[in-house]
Amino acid sequence: MNKRSSDFDRRAIGPHADYCDGHGQPGAVGLGYVCVLKVATATVEKTDDALLDGIVALDRAEAAGAYLGQINLATVSSFCGLAGHVWGHDLATADVIAEGRQAPLFSVSQQDGSALPVFDGQPLLDAGQALFGSAEARRFPLAPGAHVPCANKSVTAFRPRRSAPDAARGEAHGVWCSLALAIAREREVAADLFMEDAGAWTRNDDADELARWLAGHRRAVADSVVACGLGQRVLYDRIYISYACTLIPPGHLGTALAVAPYLVLARKALPGGDFDRLAGLTLSEWERAVGLA
Repeated sequence: MNKRSSDFDRRAIGPHADYCDGHGQPGAVGLGYVCVLKVATATVEKTDDALLDGIVALDRAEAAGAYLGQINLATVSSFCGLAGHVWGHDLATADVIAEGRQAPLFSVSQQDGSALPVFDGQPLLDAGQALFGSAEARRFPLAPGAHVPCANKSVTAFRPRRSAPDAARGEAHGVWCSLALAIAREREVAADLFMEDAGAWTRNDDADELARWLAGHRRAVADSVVACGLGQRVLYDRIYISYACTLIPPGHLGTALAVAPYLVLARKALPGGDFDRLAGLTLSEWERAVGLA
């Protein structure tokens, strides 16, 4: 499941001691990169300037959970290729994944007839927060002002303070996003795939119904992964899917963000300064090795 040796220099060591940096920036050692998964939502009270409100809401979503704030986010396409690593999967592997304790949620069929299992992506989200920390307790976040390529999708929606009489349906009551990671079956010749999705919830004010719908929507996301694989003639080993959602209070604007930054690691995030050790550690072992636990 993890990548084997190849001709690629997969080291991804950044120039900063305490901060990660965007992939492709000066000062890095190695040609590799690390992908980290994050989904988040945020709401802000509406003012008379929708553009400014959207900026504030997106910034709050970037800062919520795993801290991804204060970066210059550059949108790129959605593949973790031969020189890439997935944090929590290939490096500092989430304990539940390393120990094989996850059961698949369901499976979908691929073009060769094989079953493609779909797993909860929460362990990968937790791994991202373990690396970056939170806004209140930062660990090795991206350097403030860093230029960071990211696979991402977001949606922003406004809910009026008072509904129009004929707006029983169609008005935004919430926002949601999902993020899938499909691990290629042959990772030495094919890229892993990110699939991001986001939208507005217009049915009602029922948070439980929104969460149930989004959980069921995972099958559509998995089917889209298979469709992409068919077009590329790529088969996948497994899929991880994560999602986030929130209701929007009346008079507020909401944003949902699914994002995977491509980065190089802070030097203090390397146990003993050795990048290669990361592939042999679980997440909890990594936290102990760098003095976080």
